Amino acid sequence: MSKKTIRKESFKDFLRELEKSKIESSIQIETIEERKYFLIVAEGARTEPIYFNYIKSLLPKNFLDTIVVNGAGDNTVNVVEKSIIERDKRLHEKLRPPFDEVWAVFDKDDFPDARFNEAVRLAAANGIESGHTNQAFELWYVLHFQFLDTAIGRKAYFKILSKILGKSYKKNDISIVKMIFQEGNIRNAINYANNLESNHDGKTASASWPVTRVHHLVQRLLDYAKIEY
Repeated sequence: MSKKTIRKESFKDFLRELEKSKIESSIQIETIEERKYFLIVAEGARTEPIYFNYIKSLLPKNFLDTIVVNGAGDNTVNVVEKSIIERDKRLHEKLRPPFDEVWAVFDKDDFPDARFNEAVRLAAANGIESGHTNQAFELWYVLHFQFLDTAIGRKAYFKILSKILGKSYKKNDISIVKMIFQEGNIRNAINYANNLESNHDGKTASASWPVTRVHHLVQRLLDYAKIEY
C-alpha cells in the first residue's frame, strides 16, 4: 500500500472519529426546509476541516452532502485558486447542483503582506467569499472565551488556549473542537469578531491585525442549519 493511500485511509478514520466525538449541547436544531450548497476550501489539511466537519455533522443525514469541506493543505493565493477551480468544476457536473456559496479559509501567518492581500483581492474578484484570519485560525477559538484585540502571533494563541482549556493546545485535536463547542460561547465569538472588523475598517487585510472573517461563514452555516446559538 502506498504512502498516499495510507494517508487517505488515515484521514477517513480521523473523520469517523470526529463523528463519534459529537457532543450533546444546548444548541437546538430545527428542521431544514430548503437545500443550499456550500464549498469550503481551507488552508489546513486538518485543523479547519475538523471544525467545519463538526458543524456539518450537526445537519440531518440527508443534508450532509450540502456542505463540502476540502482541506487544501496549501496557503493564501493557492487556496483561493483551488476554490475557483472546484467551484467551476462543479458547474459542469450534470448530476449535482452548483454551489451557492464558496469560501476560501486561510491565514496570514508569516506570509508576505502582498501575497495575503492578493489572496483577498483575488477572492473578491472571482465571487469567492474570503474567510481569512490575521494571524491564525486559532484567534477564532480564543474569541469563544474572551475578547482579544492585541496583535500577537499564533504561538501566543496556543498559550492562551492551553490556559483556558486546561490542557496543552495541539492542532488537529478532535477533543479541542468538542471543548470549544461545549465550553465556549459562539454568540460572543461572533460579536467579538464583528468588533475586531469594525476596529480595522478601511485597512488592508494585512494591516488588520487581529481580525478574522471566519465568523461570517460560521454564522451562515448555523443559520442554514437553523441552529440556535
